[in-house]
Amino acid sequence: MAKVEEAQEILGALGMPPAQRNKMAGFTLIALCGLTPQSPWSSSKRHGCTVTKGIMDYIKEHYKTEYAPNTRETFRRQVLHQFVQGNIADKNPFEPNLPINSPKTHYALTTGALNVVKNYGATNWDSTVGQFREGYGTLMEIYSAVRNLDTVPITIPGGKKINLSPGKHNEVQRAIVEEFVPRFAPAAQLLYLGDAAKKDLLVDKARLLSLNIQITDHGKLPDVVVYDSNRNWLFLIEAVTSHGPVSPTRKLDLESMLATCAAESVFVSAFPDFSEFRRHINNIAWETEVWICDIPDHMIHFDGEKFLGPSD
Repeated sequence: MAKVEEAQEILGALGMPPAQRNKMAGFTLIALCGLTPQSPWSSSKRHGCTVTKGIMDYIKEHYKTEYAPNTRETFRRQVLHQFVQGNIADKNPFEPNLPINSPKTHYALTTGALNVVKNYGATNWDSTVGQFREGYGTLMEIYSAVRNLDTVPITIPGGKKINLSPGKHNEVQRAIVEEFVPRFAPAAQLLYLGDAAKKDLLVDKARLLSLNIQITDHGKLPDVVVYDSNRNWLFLIEAVTSHGPVSPTRKLDLESMLATCAAESVFVSAFPDFSEFRRHINNIAWETEVWICDIPDHMIHFDGEKFLGPSD
């Protein structure tokens, strides 16, 4: 239906997330506007609509599309709730003191959204959309800001700030970059930083290639790769939470991958705390280093002649 597709286009312009641009959301906007299939958008009005009689019955009567009675909550929770959050609709604007569960609960277009929909297709459409977005923002921006509050912010060498996806694993990675590197490799460059959700969040391909490290599968790299050019040491660091440490098998795989690397390798297993370290202690390879976030000034060396350095 053309009118529903137009409604979905309007919702997109108003900055609604994809889940609130589906056909149900389009029909909801049309009902809130009080439009029939033949009505122009310019005739939209601001009036109160209850969920069942004002929206669902309206769609059934004018658009011959019937939703089951048990979808009432879907309209309320997955469309109207987000319309209110996105400043497209007001809840109970004509009777603001209604009890929470009142059967008179209703929704109506905000004046800002009404101005946008009335100008759909007009020459000033773009400017009215711009005014709405500038004045109210968009729900996609609001949701993005909420997600960013949950991310793990990290400052990489050089001062650039990036965000890792939330989780204990990335908390350890942040500690590696912000605590381990300044203590044990203060002049080093960050060449690779993974992310459980984004995979290769940061990759310095040119520098890796200059060290003769051929990257064909980023999954084979450890979580963090740091290069100290002063000592020509390449730090290969695993953040140990759900995944394991630099085990004998893992060490052999990395050594094989780095067989032609121009730098000497330093293998490090980084743990969030001592209890996590104890869980993996029997699986840590000799000639590697252990660093624990809770005691950042100290290292544990697994055998060898050197405390912190590449194995022979």
